[in-house]
Amino acid sequence: VQLVESGGGLVQPGGSLRLSCAASGFTFSKYVMRWFRQPPGKERELVAAISIAGDIRNYADSVKGRFTISRDNAENTVYLQMNSLKPEDTAVYYCNAWLVDNYWGQGTQVTVSS
Repeated sequence: VQLVESGGGLVQPGGSLRLSCAASGFTFSKYVMRWFRQPPGKERELVAAISIAGDIRNYADSVKGRFTISRDNAENTVYLQMNSLKPEDTAVYYCNAWLVDNYWGQGTQVTVSS
């Protein structure tokens, strides 16, 4: 089982990034997909979640209206489009596949700073 995140980096406040998470080794289309983040010195928190069919999406209040989660079941990939980034969005972002089992990626660093 592998979840490989990519797309992180350094961006200025107000900028955008698109994270990707490529999945393999399990039946991607049977799992709810989620993005978590862990800011420096803080606990990991749920950012966004998307249902198996992609028709239900939930977001943390702190990112509503700025972040969009999506998935491509044909490509076994989940995305997180992040717009209007703020310094407080700085964190390691993790991809998670959840249902019967719980799989995690290794994380990708997002730093929002001028």
